[in-house]
Amino acid sequence: MAKINLEKMTMAQLQAHQKAVAKAIAKLEKQQKTEALKAAKTAASKYGYSLNELLESAPDPSRVRKTTKAPAKYRHPENPEVTWTGRGRQPGWIKEAIQSGKSVDDFLIAD
Repeated sequence: MAKINLEKMTMAQLQAHQKAVAKAIAKLEKQQKTEALKAAKTAASKYGYSLNELLESAPDPSRVRKTTKAPAKYRHPENPEVTWTGRGRQPGWIKEAIQSGKSVDDFLIAD
């Protein structure tokens, strides 16, 4: 592919190249989408379905349950911005406190 020296071009030439590149990108994008659709249809038919059948049976994204983050249950004694929900692995500061004889309840956030 020929190398183009953009620094020697005029504004009009650069804009023309910009339009040509945008067209080429759009054309390639359309071609790739067509190929992807063809591949998806082929894959669906391999299992005895049409692509429309599979898409109709797919879960509705608006009905998918969204998860919410659990509220903090424990707070670091020296840095109140550091919290833990009580779920998952214990953070290092909780582990250290337990090893030094404290209870997890010592870090409970009062309601």
